[in-house]
Amino acid sequence: MSLISLLVAVVLLGLFAYLLWWGIGAIGLPDPFNKVARVLVALIVLVLIVGLFTGHIAIPVFRV
Repeated sequence: MSLISLLVAVVLLGLFAYLLWWGIGAIGLPDPFNKVARVLVALIVLVLIVGLFTGHIAIPVFRV
């Protein structure tokens, strides 16, 4: 995976994570469910980003 496609994948993943984070706050879940949902989103995004950087997950954004 080239560096540009890796950067684009991380930016798109961050944008998607931000939209999920914002959506969870906008829904107005009760407090324990809100925190659990946000922690799950953070953990899933962290695992995906680590997987992208180590090469275990490949998201084909651009085919060069």
